[in-house]
Amino acid sequence: MRQIFLDTETTGLSAENGDRVIEIGCVEMVRRKLTGDNKHFYLNPERDSHEDALKVHGISNEFLKDKPKFSAVVDELLDYLQDAEIIIHNAPFDVGFLNKELELIGRKPITQCVAKVTDSLMMAKELFPGKRNSLNALCDRLEVDNSGRTLHGALLDAELLADVYINLTRGQNTLMMEVEGSTPEGDSAPLVDLRMFVLPLLAANDQEVADHEILLTQIDKASKGKTVWRAMDADFLTA
Repeated sequence: MRQIFLDTETTGLSAENGDRVIEIGCVEMVRRKLTGDNKHFYLNPERDSHEDALKVHGISNEFLKDKPKFSAVVDELLDYLQDAEIIIHNAPFDVGFLNKELELIGRKPITQCVAKVTDSLMMAKELFPGKRNSLNALCDRLEVDNSGRTLHGALLDAELLADVYINLTRGQNTLMMEVEGSTPEGDSAPLVDLRMFVLPLLAANDQEVADHEILLTQIDKASKGKTVWRAMDADFLTA
């Protein structure tokens, strides 16, 4: 499945109170490889940005005056996102704004176009509970270079999120691995299904069993008979 890392910049914090999207950045990844097929839109929101928002993204009202409205790019955007998994940091915020933009022009919610929406902020909170999990904090923790991020920008943030996500999900593809040497055009490389291999089952020898029994006895003594492995063995034998 195609994965699209998406970020938006807006005139403020509340779509329901009239704030609008002014920038959309999208970065495509297929089989954990960035394809370079990205999308980037600046949009005329038909209103000014709040001062606090300007401090975050630095996109002036004057700069946006000659940019297209959302209605002019919506078909290109939805065609690009069609049937992909969309990965967003703090997804409810961006999805809420995109849905409001779609609602204003009589279109269906974004979730009816894409295959799935994944919130990378929730992923990070599960992996790093109790820690700061902003995009900057994750870049620092996962050693992703964000030195060029002096202001928020949708495309730059989507690119950083892609790097962060790759680091967050390392080790998840244990049953499938990519064979080295993809085609020169960058087409999909062949995959080896590791499930086809039958791994040998090596039984412990007599000495290893004896050593293990000694260790369990020591643990059982230290825990005053509360060794989990002993209880499991007893349950197994009486089942």
